[in-house]
Amino acid sequence: MKTDSGLVRNAAGRLVPTVSNGKEQVPYKGVAKYKPEGTKVAPPIASCKDYPADGNKVVKDLKTALKAAGLKDGMTISTHHHLRNGDLVANMIFDIAAEMGVKDLMWFPSASFPCQAKNIDHMDSGVIHHIEGSMNGPLGRYCSEGKMRGMGMLRSHGGRYQAVQDGEVHIDIAVIAAPTSDSFGNSNGLTGPSACGLLGFALADSQYADKVIVVTDNLIPFPCIPWQIQGNYVDHVVVVDKLGDPEKIISGTTQITKSPDRLLIAEMTAQFVREAGLMKEGFSFQAGAGGTSLAFAIFLKEMMKDEGIKARFIRAGSTKYQVEMLEEGLTDYILDGQTFDLEGIRSMRENPGHVWTSPFTSYNYHGKGNFASLLDIVILGATEVDVNFNANVVTHSDGLLLHGIGGWQNCLFGNCVILPIPSFRDRIPVLVDEVTTLCGPGELIDVIITERGIAINPLRKDLLDAVKGSSLPIKTIEELKTGVEKLCGGAPQKPKFKDKVVAGIKWVDGTLIDSVRQV
Repeated sequence: MKTDSGLVRNAAGRLVPTVSNGKEQVPYKGVAKYKPEGTKVAPPIASCKDYPADGNKVVKDLKTALKAAGLKDGMTISTHHHLRNGDLVANMIFDIAAEMGVKDLMWFPSASFPCQAKNIDHMDSGVIHHIEGSMNGPLGRYCSEGKMRGMGMLRSHGGRYQAVQDGEVHIDIAVIAAPTSDSFGNSNGLTGPSACGLLGFALADSQYADKVIVVTDNLIPFPCIPWQIQGNYVDHVVVVDKLGDPEKIISGTTQITKSPDRLLIAEMTAQFVREAGLMKEGFSFQAGAGGTSLAFAIFLKEMMKDEGIKARFIRAGSTKYQVEMLEEGLTDYILDGQTFDLEGIRSMRENPGHVWTSPFTSYNYHGKGNFASLLDIVILGATEVDVNFNANVVTHSDGLLLHGIGGWQNCLFGNCVILPIPSFRDRIPVLVDEVTTLCGPGELIDVIITERGIAINPLRKDLLDAVKGSSLPIKTIEELKTGVEKLCGGAPQKPKFKDKVVAGIKWVDGTLIDSVRQV
């Protein structure tokens, strides 16, 4: 049903645009309700006659490479975020585009970070038209305030790969920051001064873009072994003095939470996993690199050791804690999507059981199955959860777009999805009547664990039965919400939005599950 504002109401009851940045959009139809037809897209056919016979694709500088790749107005330029908040490459690209007088570019990052806030100037000047990718910090605020000329589009990691392979987004030029490369373009992230672990988020870019530029600060003789990006996808190689800031790319150690409340949440989560019978020989789990998730992994590790249980695999953004489990024989494999500390990088270099993956192998919903549905336990965060177990990860109750989706949506297909979250942040309840922005439907979220108790989705009668009679503080989600509102003095005020839709939230199948309005 169309509304006066030109939006339609999707299957989740959210108003979403049918057109974004000139492209038709499919409204969300429900979990597993949409199946596209057609074939995957393909990049142009290349010919060896156009490339150096000696394999040396190194050019003078990034400006030369961008000119050779045909940079012009209106193109889509992609980058990836393995260098996280230490990235220097994305800023270089758009500085050069500004020098060349190029306008109206679409920036298609796998995620953007505060270190790239300089590109706000390039949006103000018209070099960048809009961003289709997760926006963290100042870039998200810029979008929320309605300053971006085009509409933002947020996708999960798997959704980004899906969008490229399905032809929703056509990449004209992909620029891949590679910590190590040879002159042919074979690249990895395992070594060099800017080592980041792996380069899986750039896989779709390398496979489907018209032109691919590798930028490195560690050029080594051919062949670069192992290669995570294959040189046969690469057009040009550029050597720079510095790819990124190592202190902001990777941390020596990732920190476990010291908050008593969050430690309690982590311990309760591990106890729930044990009491519900989810921790058993050969099980699998995913936990991220946040402080609560790290604490959960430590509690779980001790329980596994006490009971002599070994996991078959851990799906990770890896840290030293998962590495310890691998090297102590508590799991056969780490299937790694992103490496968060130096021990993770070392392990990936040294341990055959530490395997790098990509959004294609792990998360692409338009593939022939994916790893997420094989997980027994998934531990995720959220900024808000409502009484129907719907969750939000991109905005807070103020409506500002300050976070990305990452692999969060993709992981919702695990067997037991648990959100260990505080019941409030800064005296503002996290449990609400209705989430500000819908990122994940409640039917896929099984358990909410807070410092004030545990709520199990009524759809999971098996879990309710499994913990019946245990010492765990099981409550309804309405009870948890009522309790935290009493503590905080009431429900949070709803943000005041203007009519303009500034961004769309994609579901894993490419449909629009929600939209974000200007604040």
